[in-house]
Amino acid sequence: MKKGPAKRLKCFATCARGLEKTLADELRELRAEQVEPGRGGVQFHGDLALLYRANLWLRTAVRVLTPILEMAVQSTDDLYAAVQTIDWSRYMTPDHTLAVDCNVRDSRITHSKYAALRVKDAICDQFVAKVGKRPSVDVDTPMVGLNLHVFGDEATLSLDSSGESLHKRGYRPILTKAPLNEALAAGLILLTGWRGDVPLVDPMCGSGTLCIEAAWYALRRPPGLTRRRFGFMGWMNHDVALWTSVRDEARSQVARELPHPILGFDIRGDALHFSQTNAKAAGIGHLLHFAKRDLADFQPPAGPPGILICNPPYGERIGEEKDLVGLYKTLGKVFRERCAGWKLWVFTGNAFLARQIGIKPAQVFDLFNGRIPCRLLEYALV
Repeated sequence: MKKGPAKRLKCFATCARGLEKTLADELRELRAEQVEPGRGGVQFHGDLALLYRANLWLRTAVRVLTPILEMAVQSTDDLYAAVQTIDWSRYMTPDHTLAVDCNVRDSRITHSKYAALRVKDAICDQFVAKVGKRPSVDVDTPMVGLNLHVFGDEATLSLDSSGESLHKRGYRPILTKAPLNEALAAGLILLTGWRGDVPLVDPMCGSGTLCIEAAWYALRRPPGLTRRRFGFMGWMNHDVALWTSVRDEARSQVARELPHPILGFDIRGDALHFSQTNAKAAGIGHLLHFAKRDLADFQPPAGPPGILICNPPYGERIGEEKDLVGLYKTLGKVFRERCAGWKLWVFTGNAFLARQIGIKPAQVFDLFNGRIPCRLLEYALV
């Protein structure tokens, strides 16, 4: 029997603010259709295979959502009534488990947890009325995860195809003092324009996240390749054969060697330990080089010039800023005196400290690290 055309899905991939254009470029590379960047994410269309590829391949996305209901709401009673208009037997059975995640902004509905509870009640009450049995709640690993986004008087309810946040790659079980989100780190790499064609060095590598994300990109290794579970795996329409085909195709494309070196340095021994442990967990410990070195003693590796990229501390706590002035001045001095031909990229949330580098940035990208406004700054010597 000949199959009909694949059903087209409307989707929305979320990301850190400032990475929307980068995420849109990733989606176009995956051949997504009707790609439209918005605030904090990108809308797109595609079939089920594209949804699977998006979860597997997207480096800058946090979640991939499939909206199923858009509604005008002024109260949680409105929310309850709107959710009951959906025939939930299309998406789950009473034997499924579910969870509802909610975020609210500038709305008359002010309590996100209560809004989520009302969505859950509307679904469960419908099943009780129809079949006398209700789904159970599993907040950790639900078979069907739902995301409710309320902005003003508009609400969108979506199926969450990702489950656990996509930034959790699985290689960094221990969080260091100031961890850089993996999806944001990948976004910084992509924003530099680096494509694995020149060496990449992080002179203040911390837990090694920038180096690891760069290596995975250069190797064409999807960030979700070894992930055990995605949200879509609990859906009624999950196609196991299709998912296996998508994953196996991706696995066959992964390279074994880096085209150019990726190196990380740090003065702290504990940071180097985390870098090496995380790189090993990411399956690339044998491909990356980490070494202990003070920034003042940094020398670029021999060979063709590439890029330096780093996320130095930027004094989030009172009194720390003045202690970091010397670090930023040293970074500028080392770059000017020893790194001819290289480009320097610095990600920081402190404009005053950035000025201590002593070079006017050639390019600036405005981003957010959580709720902290930050910038990715490019420096090039002329």
